[in-house]
Amino acid sequence: MRKRASYLSMSTAAAAAVAILAATPAAASPGLLADPTAQSARTPLERQVLPAGDGWASAEGGTTGGAAAAPADVHDVTDRAGLLEAFAASGERPKIIRVHGTIDANTAADGSALSCTDYAAGTGYELEQYLQDYDPAVWGRDRDPAGAQEDARRAAAAKQARTIRWDVPSNTTIIGAGPDSEIRGAALRINGADNVILRNLTFSDSADCFPAWDPGDGSTGAWNSEYDMLQVINGATHVWVDHSEFTDAPNPDSEQPSYFGAPYQVHDGAVDVTNGSDLVTISFNRFTDHDKLMLIGSTDSPTRGDPGKLRVSVHHNVFEDVGQRAPRVRYGQVDVYNNHYVVPEDGSVPYVYSLGAGIESHLYAEANAFTLPAGTDAAEIIGRYKGTTIATVDNTVNGKKVDVRAAYNAAVPEAEQLTHDTSWTPTLRTKVHAAQAVPALLARTAGPVLSTGGDR
Repeated sequence: MRKRASYLSMSTAAAAAVAILAATPAAASPGLLADPTAQSARTPLERQVLPAGDGWASAEGGTTGGAAAAPADVHDVTDRAGLLEAFAASGERPKIIRVHGTIDANTAADGSALSCTDYAAGTGYELEQYLQDYDPAVWGRDRDPAGAQEDARRAAAAKQARTIRWDVPSNTTIIGAGPDSEIRGAALRINGADNVILRNLTFSDSADCFPAWDPGDGSTGAWNSEYDMLQVINGATHVWVDHSEFTDAPNPDSEQPSYFGAPYQVHDGAVDVTNGSDLVTISFNRFTDHDKLMLIGSTDSPTRGDPGKLRVSVHHNVFEDVGQRAPRVRYGQVDVYNNHYVVPEDGSVPYVYSLGAGIESHLYAEANAFTLPAGTDAAEIIGRYKGTTIATVDNTVNGKKVDVRAAYNAAVPEAEQLTHDTSWTPTLRTKVHAAQAVPALLARTAGPVLSTGGDR
């Protein structure tokens, strides 16, 4: 697992936390640490809650996770079995789960590792046979795969899903005990649950062993994978995702083969918020080496419960070598401020866009810093997907203020242009830093840099 050289040591992280707290007003962002009552650094990390006014997850009662957990509902876990046992033992009572080291989702009940071959065993699925049966030259492009190999693929996929897909209960805090705590290969879901905090963790490589071939996806067909690293779905509310990293490393899609002229993509989203979910704050995270990152909104249809929901704040995150959807929005009111978007010269993920304006979206992007390679037009920052409006205020491109909406509009026909969104103005915010200061600020503070301060 690749780690940034700029990750802080335990002592450096603590010093940085104290420094940020000292410079931060009590009513503003907690920086690296957050106290349930008075923003005191003395509050243990796992007992901290989302401060008042810190994004949409602080509205309508706020987000406390498992801060009120009784001693019996504080769990230290080191593996998949321990994590699932903690969910079951505490149910929906307030609970704190401290993750130590790396938890690998692709493991059996006895702790032994599971491979794609293990999931396929007994189903009859063989990739070579699947490719032979559904080769467009044989099967065509006007119908979806069906028959023995598609049935076998679905059966194998179901075996993997039963192993790696975990639902996080309500009133839960899952926290990395140190900056090296990791959950690898899992497909976590906050599925209709309320009041969940995830902090100080690396979520990595939620790879689908059995991507599905869709010959009608786009002009050439596409391989579609199933799992997001984190799904906030089905009316989930009050979710705070903070100081974590989401990455496909060490298994990026760029290293996968192509079949039928399309990349064999084994990863789906990183953090998706869909199906009427609401009141989410995503702060101080690092997102790296991933294509379709953050989808907010289920489909263009209003029947999935999205209108009037999908209120999400995305602030003080780093998006590095990310292809698209950072975020892509439908319906929701999404506040995107003080993030750093880095498109490397030699990135492994093709850059498509950062801010996606979907149907009836209300995306407010303020004081973000975009670092783009030479020759990349600022117009590429925005992608339009049936949206009509977007607010872009005081953003910078390579250190200079640029009206990115104006840049986008100048590059597209009049019928595709976006108007300035005047329907709302975000209020639930921490301190809004000048966009020019954001890259240096986040270089030391984004991602899993915290420590619970205790050993097992």
